Amino acid sequence: MTSRTTVDDRTLLKGPEAGPARPGLRGHPWLTLFAVAIGVMMVTLDGTIVAVANPAITADLDATLAEVQWITNGYLLALAVSLITAGKLGDRFGHRQTFLVGIAGFAASSAAIGLSSSVELVIGFRVAQGVFGALLMPAALGLLRASFPAEKLNMAIGIWGMVIGASTAAGPIVGGLLVEHVSWQSVFFINIPVGVIALAFGLVILLDHRADDAPRSFDLLGVVLLSAAMFSLVWALIKAAEWGWGDARTLLFLGGSAVCFALFALWETKVSEPLVPLGMFRSLPLSAGTVLMVLMAFAFMGGLFFVTFYLQNVHGMSPVDSGLHLLPLTGMMIVGSPLAGAAITKVGPRVPLVLGMVATAAACFGMSRLTPDTGTLTMSLWFALLGLGLAPVMVGATEVIVGNAPLQLSGVAGGLQQAAMQVGGSLGTAVLGAVMAGTVTDTFGDRWTAAQLPPLTPEQLDLAQSAVTVGAAPVTPDMPAQLAAAVTGVAHETFVSGMSTAFTVAGAVAVLAAVVACFTRRGAHAVEGAGAGHI
Repeated sequence: MTSRTTVDDRTLLKGPEAGPARPGLRGHPWLTLFAVAIGVMMVTLDGTIVAVANPAITADLDATLAEVQWITNGYLLALAVSLITAGKLGDRFGHRQTFLVGIAGFAASSAAIGLSSSVELVIGFRVAQGVFGALLMPAALGLLRASFPAEKLNMAIGIWGMVIGASTAAGPIVGGLLVEHVSWQSVFFINIPVGVIALAFGLVILLDHRADDAPRSFDLLGVVLLSAAMFSLVWALIKAAEWGWGDARTLLFLGGSAVCFALFALWETKVSEPLVPLGMFRSLPLSAGTVLMVLMAFAFMGGLFFVTFYLQNVHGMSPVDSGLHLLPLTGMMIVGSPLAGAAITKVGPRVPLVLGMVATAAACFGMSRLTPDTGTLTMSLWFALLGLGLAPVMVGATEVIVGNAPLQLSGVAGGLQQAAMQVGGSLGTAVLGAVMAGTVTDTFGDRWTAAQLPPLTPEQLDLAQSAVTVGAAPVTPDMPAQLAAAVTGVAHETFVSGMSTAFTVAGAVAVLAAVVACFTRRGAHAVEGAGAGHI
């Protein structure tokens, strides 16, 4: 398969395996990776910074648990709805253009969040961040897919994963320092200089690869149906904890999602240039890789939501200290991602993916045994094992999905990979959040009574349980020290009990993911994506 570029790139590619010497720096594969990595770093840095800033945002804006969850879920919802469409935009109009628009919009949205004075504005601009992030992420994978030959793609994705790990690691520390010494708003302002640098490098370095048979029309009805289906699904997952899984509203949105997906699938068989050619899913490895991403994100993102509250509210750590305690997790992702890329290149993705999910399951089961008094060494060991397990999955599943799609659908494949991750994260947050809320509701009152604490009115009980779901103890400044200690003990024991159950569920999902990983294999179309010289 050949590639073509836009006119203003003023260069032609000559065949599937190599290109001519290009003028200046534009189009160089490793420089493309560097430019893409800066933009991806901005998005992943933002994700972990927000996790550390959540307690400060809660206190400063007087936000409820549901509102804090919406700071995360609104972003995930926008991503999930937009990713596949954004990937198709890249296939249609060029990944370079969509990547640059995504960077500019993400930085501008970050600035708007920093200037926001209410939690509603924060949530609204987080949604905007999600839309621009959706433009950026599939385009990044599409650019890598088109720039690297098959034998180098895994290593490139491994380094891409290392950058994600490094920025994930930097987020809690940088964010913690900013929250402690500046403000929570500053954790969003930091995206402005990063975005400017990413935009400058992207303008100079990135080359717009497009396949000769790239889409030339846009499936608008398909966009509407898929967006409605994804919105209804993710909305139902987010609201299920509040409404209840058997509530008519939850069932209505889940049913509406199923209907929209069915109509979308039917329409895609009729349109000449479908948004998502369903023939892609005849590839068992691509389908298995997509399911694997959902299950991995369920276990990882759903469980990690509670870890920052555990460190800060149960152990009483500062934001910086909690970031430092997460370094074993992110550090192992940094080390493991390029090593995983090399291993996958040598032996294929199946064995590393299975071993990675087994390690992830073991880490989740280990973290289910954490207590309010667990020491740093024990926590660090489980966090490190989780990072070591996630590294090959992040690299391998990405290669399986993107590498098993033809070049002209690389944007759709990149969007599919990211959408699977966001749906899994939303599902994990919803299900594990419901597990936590259910555990608190079932056990907090009994623990309170067993500790012979003063009786609570129904209103007081609801407020106390809301605090306990994030690991906070419902104590007041005028409460006697002995009583405050007893209340704190009950609150922390209840929270950790819920977290333990949540991590047990996450571990079981990771075991299922290890089984799914057995059906993966190396990208069948990877060689078609090689379009780069200068390697």
